[in-house]
Amino acid sequence: MHTQQFPAAPLPLSQWLRERWAEGIPCSSDVTFAFGVSFIWLALYNVRFWELSAAAMWHPSAGSVLFMTSLFVLAWVVLTLLLLLSPTRWVMRAAASLMFVIAAFSAYFMSEYGAIMNQEMMRNVLQTDHAEVEALLNAEVTLHGVLLGIIPALLVWRVRLPETSWRAQMGQRLIAVVVALGVAVAGMFASSADYATFFRAHKPVRYTLNPIAPIVSMVGLVAGSNRTNAAAPLIDPAGKIERTAAAPAKPLVLFLVIGETARAANFQLGGYARETNPELSQISGLTYFANTSSCGTSTAISVPCLFSHLPRTQFKVDEAGRYKNLLDSLDQAGFEVQWRDNNSGCKGVCARVTNIDYNQHSDPKYCHDSNCFDAVMLEDLPETLRKIERDTVIVFHQKGSHGPFYSERYPKQFEKFQPACRSNQLQHCSQQEIANAYDNTIAYTDHVLASQIRMLREASARLDSVLIYASDHGESLGENGIYLHGLPYAFAPAAQKEVPMLLWTSEGYVRRARLQPDCLRTEAQLPISHDFFYHTVLGAAELRNQAYDRRLDLIAGCRRGGGGE
Repeated sequence: MHTQQFPAAPLPLSQWLRERWAEGIPCSSDVTFAFGVSFIWLALYNVRFWELSAAAMWHPSAGSVLFMTSLFVLAWVVLTLLLLLSPTRWVMRAAASLMFVIAAFSAYFMSEYGAIMNQEMMRNVLQTDHAEVEALLNAEVTLHGVLLGIIPALLVWRVRLPETSWRAQMGQRLIAVVVALGVAVAGMFASSADYATFFRAHKPVRYTLNPIAPIVSMVGLVAGSNRTNAAAPLIDPAGKIERTAAAPAKPLVLFLVIGETARAANFQLGGYARETNPELSQISGLTYFANTSSCGTSTAISVPCLFSHLPRTQFKVDEAGRYKNLLDSLDQAGFEVQWRDNNSGCKGVCARVTNIDYNQHSDPKYCHDSNCFDAVMLEDLPETLRKIERDTVIVFHQKGSHGPFYSERYPKQFEKFQPACRSNQLQHCSQQEIANAYDNTIAYTDHVLASQIRMLREASARLDSVLIYASDHGESLGENGIYLHGLPYAFAPAAQKEVPMLLWTSEGYVRRARLQPDCLRTEAQLPISHDFFYHTVLGAAELRNQAYDRRLDLIAGCRRGGGGE
């Protein structure tokens, strides 16, 4: 009698997954693990690196094929060394897990926004606040992080490596390192001319090799920051500050408005075809500087640079905190100094003056979902102006046109240009929708600035006033596949470096300073930069110090009598 055999019932999926998880992923050695993980990074997480490398160096020839092949080998070896140089298997697994997460998010922002993972970008990462993080998050980046970051990071710990002694492991690794380096170096020598061009003429490409670029940049940034002695006394490059005019009848008020991510190309005052400055274009006493370049391509660089006595070519952001700045000089001169912030902080500039953070306000008129419109900083201005009894400087750090969620930067009634991109996934919007949303932010900035000028005008019976506006940097809106900002200055497109800057003076101040408006309009056509800001503010405040340079004061040459001193 035979018993009929039936096929075993298939295991439930959940049980099958548990069994596979328990079994782990077999791997023959540490070397195989390191080369395998690195190959995955190179093949799946470096789309941007290969796009830029091919665009820079590819042409149909045997030499080009040899170079691209050797570049692949070189990159593979470099990434593998990150793991093989780990002292233990546990450290190697932990490093691989962490780097999968870093690589996943870096790959997303490099591919979707054209970001470059240099030190400047890492500085932006460290100084990003929760509101900016929320603006960047979406379902796509979350899914990307889970599938290509979290899951591989967990799977690393399920790889089964053979039980061997530590000495045997190190011996295998050493042999692999020597052989791999030999092959990589041989490939570099075979294409030495191409490598010379690649490394010298296409430097930004190296900052897209994932995950080594963000790691090396972050380590370099932290190491540079640690070299600065925070306990050392502040250096005062300005020395004694003096007033250049007799005590006037009225207090002087300076509004210094630091814009965010506004690019000159989209300002109607500079010739843009769209009506993005409908209110400012109707205001008298306003001078727009049509050819202005920024100090950097990110807030973390440009804001400290604006208030530094140093020009862009000499400014080092890691050393900025060692020096007293423009606000310190104004405070020393007896001005009441106040910083109003609706952005991500003053980057150390306002460390020694009054600082009001509007990011935490809950006024339903201006704020919702941890985001406040810039007009929130103006709500109490009329009352503030009525109480002013001495010379005063108020700095307004705007949220302006900060991306990628441009449509969150202005109230609905300012959505003049439609349809506007209403997503932080810019790559899924058309160029026109992105431009519409961005132009709406410029139009709202126009309204905020015009409102500030109207308030100063209404107080003109008892106050003389000056408003100076300068954006910190520009923005890429998808041109050549690049979005947002933060590219290395030497390689950044003009859209990230050409910024709007304007000056408004009350009639009382024009008389007081003996200004010639026609002269200012002539000056406005000349090329200038953020280097002029420090000296122009001192000149407008009727102050001088040892750092002041009259050649960089936009007002000095337009005073009757050769400077009005």
